[in-house]
Amino acid sequence: MAEFPEGAPCWVDAMFKDVEGAKTFYSDVLGWTFGDASSEYGNYTQAYSDGKAVAAVVPPMPGADAPSQWCLYFASPDAAATAEKIKSAGGQLMVEPMQVGTFGTMAIAKEPSGAVFGVWQPGEHRGFEKIGEPGAYAWAEVFTRDPAKADGFLSQVFPYEAQTMEPGDDPETAGMDFRIYSVGGKEHPVLGRMKMGDEFPPEIPPYVQVYFGVPDCDEAVAKAKKHGGALHFGPMDSPFGRFAALTDQQGAAFAVIDMAKTTGEMPKFSDA
Repeated sequence: MAEFPEGAPCWVDAMFKDVEGAKTFYSDVLGWTFGDASSEYGNYTQAYSDGKAVAAVVPPMPGADAPSQWCLYFASPDAAATAEKIKSAGGQLMVEPMQVGTFGTMAIAKEPSGAVFGVWQPGEHRGFEKIGEPGAYAWAEVFTRDPAKADGFLSQVFPYEAQTMEPGDDPETAGMDFRIYSVGGKEHPVLGRMKMGDEFPPEIPPYVQVYFGVPDCDEAVAKAKKHGGALHFGPMDSPFGRFAALTDQQGAAFAVIDMAKTTGEMPKFSDA
């Protein structure tokens, strides 16, 4: 299995009050199957695509009243060292580094503009067993109202190279403040950063948008709606694929993308 370099997204999970409802939703929308709940670890339940681990769902801790949301984990060779970088870069640790049996070490943090993310130092659990295909994690973007804060933080915590999208002729992207972060060279992009505009209601906090690959974007949207999910943007064609932003029936935001259906020319990027 490929090792995930430091700063690369390596796992995703979500907390749901109705875990069975979430399993029904994502089984249909993304084609997932689910393993047995691990009672030793809070009924943590892994999701699989073609028999390969791609995500997990878990009920909230007793007494916790957290909203349903997806949490993206970034790979770290040393979660404790990454936690120190997070603090010194102005971030907030919500869960200090903690060992999860023999699986690895996790931490949960918030970057200075408000988006929550995880850190994972792998043990026996290496992370995604499938990536960039239908049914699996495909991409992620940090949505923030304060790009300067988020950019400064990300560059301090992880060994990223940054590139900013140049304004092109496409009216769809005119005025868009978008940055891409790469690990190990510009040819290995791992994360996007998007400035939130006025189209986002003020009550929506900064967040990390996780994209899952699907064989047909429109079909995935229809299935999500059938199960009580909501469409917030798209479906839209792009050079990266046809995508749409959704929330599931419990309010967790995510996006779907058909990466085989690309339209238009790739935007140009310059070093940040």
